[in-house]
Amino acid sequence: MSKNSNINIADLRGLTRLLTDASLNVTELVEDVHHRIVNPPIFPTTPIQSFISGVSGLAYGSVRLSTKLIGGGFDKTLAFINPERSIGLSLEKKETLLAVLNGVIGDHLVESKNPLATKMEIRVNGAAVSCNAQSIRNALPEVNGKILLMVHGLCNSDAIWNGEEHNHGTLLADEMGFTSLFLKYNSGLHISSNGKKLSRLLEELTSNWPVPVEELHIIGFSMGGLVSRSAVHYAEEHKNKWRGLLKNMIFLGTPHHGAPLERLGHFVNQMFSLVHYTKPFTRLGNIRSVGITDLRYGNLIREDWEGKDRFEASRDQRENIPLPKKVNCFAVAAVLEKANKGVKARFVGDGLVQVDSAHGLHKDKLKQLKFKKKNTHIVFQTNHDGLLSDSEVYDKMKSWLA
Repeated sequence: MSKNSNINIADLRGLTRLLTDASLNVTELVEDVHHRIVNPPIFPTTPIQSFISGVSGLAYGSVRLSTKLIGGGFDKTLAFINPERSIGLSLEKKETLLAVLNGVIGDHLVESKNPLATKMEIRVNGAAVSCNAQSIRNALPEVNGKILLMVHGLCNSDAIWNGEEHNHGTLLADEMGFTSLFLKYNSGLHISSNGKKLSRLLEELTSNWPVPVEELHIIGFSMGGLVSRSAVHYAEEHKNKWRGLLKNMIFLGTPHHGAPLERLGHFVNQMFSLVHYTKPFTRLGNIRSVGITDLRYGNLIREDWEGKDRFEASRDQRENIPLPKKVNCFAVAAVLEKANKGVKARFVGDGLVQVDSAHGLHKDKLKQLKFKKKNTHIVFQTNHDGLLSDSEVYDKMKSWLA
């Protein structure tokens, strides 16, 4: 197993902090449920109920104190050991597991300064590349001025493009003469936060590219398409030079108008909050990252979420951000069913993203993205992740980029 798959001391510290946080949250959840059972909403509180609540409060407080002492002590002990040192244990597919963890609670990892939090970086062959000319030349001896950037989706890393022994980016580089780069980022952060970071990163990358940059192309999968659109928005806002190099954007299964699964999860959590005995369990739903809740409607910019409670019932209040001008924009949607299955197939889509959302269609005409019809495509009998290795998708992208 590769060195990257070993658990080192830094990883162990991150896991220790995460387990400590999880234990504290579970304790609070159990205590809340206990309190609600002992104190029903209809009847007045009696002395015996107050006594039980007081005793149990001391017990739960003791559990919290012990958890903090043990977790904190273990963390401080590990701090004296070289963070890169391996402890001899291995975690299969560590990169994939960390990507999922960051997608689900990546915002918490950043806020708690947990070393498991993923940092945004450009990668080639699974290794990070600094945005300076020498590092780029070392990683890409045959570098040219045609850059193709691949941007993964929620709970993914750059390794997601390697599934089924097929990599869209690598093949396009080989067959069409691009220099393919792969973005890795924390998908649990706000889409707008990742968009700003990507814009700054591309400005640095193109400014330090070892040969003149002729053109830039971006392929975004799922959330990656939203992050890419957000980056373009901030590039225009800050007048970044890389924006003028952008020629093509291809969106694979991108939920431009949100994903129904997040809307359903939000609805269920709202229902739980209405019942006295299930309300504590809304804590579980509220753990999900800001990146996930941004997918409810497809938030792109800070104004879409700033000053708003993401767990309250609300309508789609996004600002209308059109497709970028003077850029060829293409959209691919997948459908689980066979062709000609009608409205139902379009509604179900690939199981995660509906066809209309992937193609930028919306009942509000102001929100429609207006992809040209010839620039949209549907692949049938394919699920969401199938877009990453589908030969029909590859051929269509190749024809568009040509």
